[in-house]
Amino acid sequence: MDQIKTYALEYGFEVVCSDLRFTRLRMVSVYQTVDTGHEDIIHDAQMNYHGTTLATCSSDEAIKLFDVQDKKQKLIAELRGHQGPVWGLSWSHPIHGNLLASCSYDRSVIVWAEHEGKWVKFYEYKDHNSSVNAVAWAPHEYGLVLACGSSDGIISVLTYTSAGNWDAVKIPDAHTSGVNAISWAPAINADFMLNPSLSQTASGLLKRIVSGGCDCLVKIWREDPSTGGWVKEAQLEGGHTEWVRDVAWCPSLSLARQQIASCGQDGCVIVWQSLRRRPGSDVNATGLLGAAGESAAEEVWKPVVLATYPDVVWHVSWSLTGNILAVSGGDNKVSDHV
Repeated sequence: MDQIKTYALEYGFEVVCSDLRFTRLRMVSVYQTVDTGHEDIIHDAQMNYHGTTLATCSSDEAIKLFDVQDKKQKLIAELRGHQGPVWGLSWSHPIHGNLLASCSYDRSVIVWAEHEGKWVKFYEYKDHNSSVNAVAWAPHEYGLVLACGSSDGIISVLTYTSAGNWDAVKIPDAHTSGVNAISWAPAINADFMLNPSLSQTASGLLKRIVSGGCDCLVKIWREDPSTGGWVKEAQLEGGHTEWVRDVAWCPSLSLARQQIASCGQDGCVIVWQSLRRRPGSDVNATGLLGAAGESAAEEVWKPVVLATYPDVVWHVSWSLTGNILAVSGGDNKVSDHV
């Protein structure tokens, strides 16, 4: 059997793709299988926000959209615009419309939009010098913002402005020899939901990204509000010994404690755990920007090896509540860790 390249936990389903087929499982029995009709290997499969539409992409340069409601398999659209294998996909939050981002070996990123029942190119970004390997929409609270990681070692952050243009900010030399994966930190989590009075300070949260690359490193980046640029916040040490294949920031239930999962060519799955504390204090920090003159919170990331597999691990994905981590790899197995 062939290696499982994509695996995710979405809306109560486990999402698996291998070669030319897509399978949706309902924890853990097979719920639905879709024959995509792709002519080559599928590299990614993503469900939209409502769990009604499946997008797949392949080395055959095509992106396909399927209506999968009520166990149906109806091809909605076949999108062709890339001139090489399409590596990754990302759906936007519906508050910004029905948008799908794709990235390809052809060095481009395309944002597709549904317009009057048809899918069209909304925007194309072609400023990378090598394969674009990963795309990820930011939490919708930040607006329409897309992060892209490339084999040229650069991360691009694309922001749709009120003027109807796209602004691009680059993080140069993010990873030597290439960026393989990116993931956004959650914008607002359970602390706000449990205490609505905190919502007025939500604008103080920084944009943060975690990335993994061919330098065997996991790095955290944050936006500098004063310049609009991005700076390296942390380089997580003591982890992988070979290429990092995927990273996933956990939708944490605590602002004081964050978790990031990573996996790699070395077969390791690592969960990086962080505790934020005020310097010299035993009291946990909130993770929010402090008031003027207030000391910043210290943040220390520690690696915990969750599992080691005999082959490459391609993908890690958290459940929406952050209590289950799904893992897929070259041994043709999928595992859930609680």
